[in-house]
Amino acid sequence: MPAAAPEDAPRGGRAVCGVCPHACAPAEGRRGLCRARVARGGQVVCESYGRVTSLALDPVEKKPLARWRPGSLVLSVGSYGCNLRCPFCQNASIACAGPDDVPWREMAPVELADLALEARGRGCVGVAYTHNEPLVGIEFVIDAARLVRERGMANVLVSNGMVNPGPLAGLVPLLDAANIDLKGFSQAFYEVAGGDFEAVRRTIATLAAAPACHLEVTTLVIPGLNDDGATIDAAAAWLASLDPAIPYHLTRFFPCHRMADRPPTPVADLHRLAAVARRHLGDVLLGNC
Repeated sequence: MPAAAPEDAPRGGRAVCGVCPHACAPAEGRRGLCRARVARGGQVVCESYGRVTSLALDPVEKKPLARWRPGSLVLSVGSYGCNLRCPFCQNASIACAGPDDVPWREMAPVELADLALEARGRGCVGVAYTHNEPLVGIEFVIDAARLVRERGMANVLVSNGMVNPGPLAGLVPLLDAANIDLKGFSQAFYEVAGGDFEAVRRTIATLAAAPACHLEVTTLVIPGLNDDGATIDAAAAWLASLDPAIPYHLTRFFPCHRMADRPPTPVADLHRLAAVARRHLGDVLLGNC
């Protein structure tokens, strides 16, 4: 079992998970909200370490990364679990899953790094940690990323950004590119998703300031939730205050998970909101159209 992530002070005799702002303090043998971390032996450890549910060689554009090594491939790896509870989740089959809900297989970090290296001749440039929320298993991501970097290959993070500064600091030097979801632009919206708006903003700001990490940001535009011009204007203005060159993806929603009865985002609305975002940012892209 890998080492636990840093913990906060014990709460009621229970260890507190230090990975994200939820600060779960599960009873012995019980899992936290993310379903990937478990209390064991007085620590909250990464139970999902090395448990792979999905593995595929993907175009980097699928992450989505539009301005980083276009035309190349990355080995995308996912596990299970997430520290948000988005009713509009598009990967619910693994993101909302625990170890008993989805098939998985064991994979050591060295095996993942070697698989990426073997795929180099097919255009693979590295590994993307994606599909579920990779940072709930940050110990595995860091261990694998070190080995990937040793092989001269790149590390890509696709994340909701809900992570504490300490764990993130150990990963940032190993990242070459990231796409972070900015699901809305208020704590009220993040209440819907079960998250912490300021934590996500802090993650985005940290990656924007990291000189070796290319950053792109994505907002899934959901009718009736975050499709108003004021929200996108505020989000784009804030991103521009970090770096006006950040590529910003506005992605079309399709009915899924607990919002299967909500209509798809009208394409005309995406174009309207892209025009709003372009008041502040020079690189606004539309997805799922």
